[in-house]
Amino acid sequence: MPHHDRVEGAAKNMGGKAKEAAGDLTGDEKLKAEGKADQVEGKVQNTVGGMKDSLRDDKRH
Repeated sequence: MPHHDRVEGAAKNMGGKAKEAAGDLTGDEKLKAEGKADQVEGKVQNTVGGMKDSLRDDKRH
């Protein structure tokens, strides 16, 4: 089972993409920037979760 950080990170990344798209459609630069920031945060969180998964898997073997 993936670490919860990976799941939350993926969700934050997807939400950020939606925010960015909404900002792009409406011309709202602030919303677009928030969406991009959420995507970066989600990718970082996903990476951290992946490292935790790797560490957990290494301990099992």
